[in-house]
Amino acid sequence: MTRVLTRGDLLSVLDVGSCVEALREGFRHDDRLASPGSRIRGDLPFPGTATVLVPGLLPGVEAYTVKVNAKFPGARPALRGVICLHRGSDGELLALLDSATVTAWRTGLAAALGTHVVTTERGTGGRVVGVVGAGAQAELMVNGLRHFGDDLQTLLVHDSVADRAADFAARHGGRVVGSASEVAEASDTVLLATWSRRPLLGLAETRPGQHFTTVGVDEPGKQELAADLLAASFLVVDDHRLAATAGVLAGSDGSTRITADASLGELLRGGRSTGAARSGTTVYAPVGLPWQDLAIAWLAYRQAEVNDVGSKVDLLA
Repeated sequence: MTRVLTRGDLLSVLDVGSCVEALREGFRHDDRLASPGSRIRGDLPFPGTATVLVPGLLPGVEAYTVKVNAKFPGARPALRGVICLHRGSDGELLALLDSATVTAWRTGLAAALGTHVVTTERGTGGRVVGVVGAGAQAELMVNGLRHFGDDLQTLLVHDSVADRAADFAARHGGRVVGSASEVAEASDTVLLATWSRRPLLGLAETRPGQHFTTVGVDEPGKQELAADLLAASFLVVDDHRLAATAGVLAGSDGSTRITADASLGELLRGGRSTGAARSGTTVYAPVGLPWQDLAIAWLAYRQAEVNDVGSKVDLLA
């Protein structure tokens, strides 16, 4: 039997604390992965793209994931798909999970973890946090930072859809501003989660001591931060190879930068330090990794088994 977990099912079994700790442990041990996994992107004769992440693997977890997503920026929700959770010993399909929910949780909370680690070590955080792109991933980033106890004294919000920005600000006690530049001008930490294909911020619109987390660049052609800002910053990624092939280092804007300064796993293991930063500006630029899908899906599946959440189907009947 295969357990089917909808968005509502997942929200009933997931909690921020458990997910953050699962992601932290994953990053600490990502150098031990048997396979880092791959992201496969295909163009479509429609206004969107097809993406597959495979396989999601973690040391000590006898299961793996395959994620299939449709990404249509003009749709709501813009991301739809399914995560298949398979048992490692025989490939049995243990669960089918809503990928939009799992992706939002693993992306937003992993970004919050990276933001917290980098800003705490380097001292580039602060009391004013700005959000550019007020969607589900930004929601989880803000919730994750609050879980860590980070001081979000002031929250500034900008989104291309005014009502979405207003709703986000109302939920989190923030204030709406008119542009990404206004967010950067007033913020200590800026969180970007958009579909942008052109830089929203460049070096001239920033100042030393700020931190930027950009989660919108998960495939070639998407950009949120300009090359001059990336080159002037201490740049942390989630995976060196994927950052170069699908993330911020894969841009076609003429940037000559070919490497990041550290990965989040290296920082958590103590193998790298932000102390070598070329300036006081730091950037965390994750792509999103297959093992992160497994970390959240495995948590959700086990809790759903305990509480008998979701429905069961026999796909072989």
